[in-house]
Amino acid sequence: MTLQDPAWLDRVYNNRALVPDHAEFLARWTTESEQVRAIEPCTLDLPYGNGPRETLDIFPATGDAKARTSAPVLVFIHGGYWRSLDKSGHSFIAPSFTREGFCVVMPNYPLCPGTPDRPVGIPDIVLCIVRALEWTWRHIAEYGGDPSRITVAGHSAGGHLAAMLLACEWGAVAAKLPTNLVRNALSISGVHDLRPIQHTPFLMDALRLTEVDAQRASPALFPAPKARTLYAVAGGDESEAFASQARLIQDAWGKATVPVCDILPGLHHFSVLDALIDPTHRLHQHASRLLGA
Repeated sequence: MTLQDPAWLDRVYNNRALVPDHAEFLARWTTESEQVRAIEPCTLDLPYGNGPRETLDIFPATGDAKARTSAPVLVFIHGGYWRSLDKSGHSFIAPSFTREGFCVVMPNYPLCPGTPDRPVGIPDIVLCIVRALEWTWRHIAEYGGDPSRITVAGHSAGGHLAAMLLACEWGAVAAKLPTNLVRNALSISGVHDLRPIQHTPFLMDALRLTEVDAQRASPALFPAPKARTLYAVAGGDESEAFASQARLIQDAWGKATVPVCDILPGLHHFSVLDALIDPTHRLHQHASRLLGA
């Protein structure tokens, strides 16, 4: 991806500026998520590590008895440009999947830039999410999930993290972890090459992204993961940068690994999550297909 001038980068990556009513989406997500946690079965704030925000929520499958004991697992990672938002604002996503017989896990992670005594960069967040997935593999059976069928989905920064997890060499993380711990991933409006982000003015102070870190945390610069599948999607009403980022990962990893690169008409960076929870929308169907693979 060609680096552009700072004004162009601010224009194409600043989604809140591009969607004037973004605050209404965030407020609705918060309200609907509170309602979901009040009425749906869930286990909240389970620690997967020892650091701040290293917790996750689990929403078990609510289908038949078999689904409740061996459900495919969807791990959903929230966005916020690695510097904002929280899993608690995304609980609204769970019911559309739990009611189809899937177990949903939502991890939090520390946010950039952290604190002076505990700074946080994007590579630190990647390692935290790796720990969250390791915890999920080791413990999800206790909550009715099948650890051999884990699919990761993420939105925006979460899409980046989902792709990183797909590319992870799990056998090198810890003893006895399966090499295919994450077999499938869905990147929704994900950022797969961080080098433009390194030069985007409104993000620079929070992310403090160095050239080295941009290189080592860009999944599009990695070899294609073997025997794994990524779907990359973006909204048709998003800026050209997000469609470009979706096509970039398909070009980098090839159609054998990224068979779906879908630019969804009529959706912007926030409404795309409404499509994810709509069983009639093809974005939801993409996710269900990966979960059932």
